Amino acid sequence: MTRFTPFDASEFLDSEEAIAEYLAAALQDPDPDLFVAALGDVAKARGMTQIAREAGLGRESLYKALTPGSKVRYETVRKVMDVLGVKLTVSPGA
Repeated sequence: MTRFTPFDASEFLDSEEAIAEYLAAALQDPDPDLFVAALGDVAKARGMTQIAREAGLGRESLYKALTPGSKVRYETVRKVMDVLGVKLTVSPGA
């Protein structure tokens, strides 16, 4: 019998380019939970405890905020993105 382990995107987010592309792709989906989950994957890849500390947030609070279905505040998203060294940009739609 073949056993499979659950896919963990954070294992593949090992460069600035991969992180930027992953978050940009998540933003293309109309479901905001997908972006929140992607941001959580990136924080996990970088070390959730360190990200929480640098963002001035509790580790458990950050885990809860980056869980799909949470009503994460923009302020929290912004703090995490600043710590991760990524930014949101706006461009004209197609």
